[in-house]
Amino acid sequence: MQTRMNLPLTPARFKRHAAQIFGRKQGIICGETRFTYQEFDQRCNRFSAALLQLGVQPGDRIAFLSPNCHRLLEAYYAVPQIGAILLPLNVRLTLAELMPILHDASPRLLFYDSEYAAEAEEMTHAGLPIEHFICLDHPCPSGSSLKTYEELLGAAPPRSFDWTALDENSVAELFYTSGTTAQPKGVMLSHRSLYLHAFYVAHARKISDADAEAYTIPLFHVNSWGSPHTLTLSGARHVILRKFDPAALLNLIERERITRLQMVPSMAIALINQPEIEQCDLASVKEVMIGGAPANITLMRQVEEKFSWAVVAGGYGLTETSPVVSIAYLKEHLKNESPDEQRRRKSTAGYAIGGVEVRLAALDGADVPADGSTQGELMIRGDTLMDGYRNQPEETARALQDGWLRTGDLATLDDEGYILIVDRLKDMVLSGGENVATAEVERVICQHPAVFECAVIAVPDERWGEAPKALVALRPSYNATEDEIIAHCRKQLAGFKIPKSVEFRETLPKGGTGKILKRLLREPYWAGHQRQVH
Repeated sequence: MQTRMNLPLTPARFKRHAAQIFGRKQGIICGETRFTYQEFDQRCNRFSAALLQLGVQPGDRIAFLSPNCHRLLEAYYAVPQIGAILLPLNVRLTLAELMPILHDASPRLLFYDSEYAAEAEEMTHAGLPIEHFICLDHPCPSGSSLKTYEELLGAAPPRSFDWTALDENSVAELFYTSGTTAQPKGVMLSHRSLYLHAFYVAHARKISDADAEAYTIPLFHVNSWGSPHTLTLSGARHVILRKFDPAALLNLIERERITRLQMVPSMAIALINQPEIEQCDLASVKEVMIGGAPANITLMRQVEEKFSWAVVAGGYGLTETSPVVSIAYLKEHLKNESPDEQRRRKSTAGYAIGGVEVRLAALDGADVPADGSTQGELMIRGDTLMDGYRNQPEETARALQDGWLRTGDLATLDDEGYILIVDRLKDMVLSGGENVATAEVERVICQHPAVFECAVIAVPDERWGEAPKALVALRPSYNATEDEIIAHCRKQLAGFKIPKSVEFRETLPKGGTGKILKRLLREPYWAGHQRQVH
């Protein structure tokens, strides 16, 4: 007689729990559209039924080309609960950049927002194995036998799904990341990893049904940092922002009484410099998380000034880790430190959340001491790691070694477990035999009052081989010269770290998550060179 049953660890359980416990609560807000958790559960189930009617089988990839919307959020549950794999595509990529991803993933269906109808039309002639292209918010193109998304749901029978039959170790989601190679890498995330990640993050952030979080991070960017799962698990409200817009976000905070914000540094800079912020009622906000790229102390101070009553902290994560690894909360026993020291800790990557272990490794693999100064490659292991890269066993073996994920990030670790990301190993500038960490130089430059944002890259140099170059965007109505920026750096940096040149730009190019695209900035300077390194 069976006395014990281990249920599979799958995010599908979060939706069921929310419908049972918070069913009458208005849980999803998307523009003027609002659903209770019970309605959300029913819509997800109808979507699953519609996918089955279209012939979807376990393991099939279902692609979405869409900005944030409730339909994409529904896919986060409707697709995995029938054993299929969700593939959210980066809407910022060009068609040429999307094609290798689609050929590698071979999705069976592609759902697209009408904003990307032209791209979808071109895909239909590209020899892809996609059986159906389905528009999310408009009728499908003339001549198509398919209904609209809403008609598909309406025609599907209402039913429930037996998630107990799912294999927790099977792939639930697939995200493509550029990483360090030219070929995009498809990160495979299992039901088990996503389920445990949600619990660890919800516990670390203390998310509850009293919370409302605005979707500033794109859903195509590794679950919008896990929000579809953590918020549903906790019965919190999903408040969906189609695309990041600082003015629209301020209005949303006031109207929906947002309690939590997650932003990359460039978003935070744009928000706190929005003129309307002084007239907005932001009192509902109790937490502002800044991640996705290293945040500098100056930015943390500026955000704290605008949200003086809220918790402001940095964080760190990777697509390969589902994604959150660490959060820079100030530990209770460290709250007697000076304000500057507290701010320094909060602008780091933070300390590892539950279920995650970190260490630093030297080039030979030996452990690096946690002394706050010795640098090493950040290594991660735990319950939330990816299963590997789709169709790339060699890259998988290179990234996952002896149970540890090699992040490719250079970091220090102090005796309290706080991680400071010094740089991407690939972004180091080797100048005259000395390593220059570009993130360190960027942090100093961003402390200049005229600087809005900056990026430091390696450029060829006849004398030094490589030299650091700063590309700077200034704040509106501010002025600065190259000599002023260099003099500012000279006060805080060793001579070999100071940029040899400064170039001013109106804006710096960014990817879909708001990160500055250093690869695009470097390319013109290395044209004609066989390698982008000396």
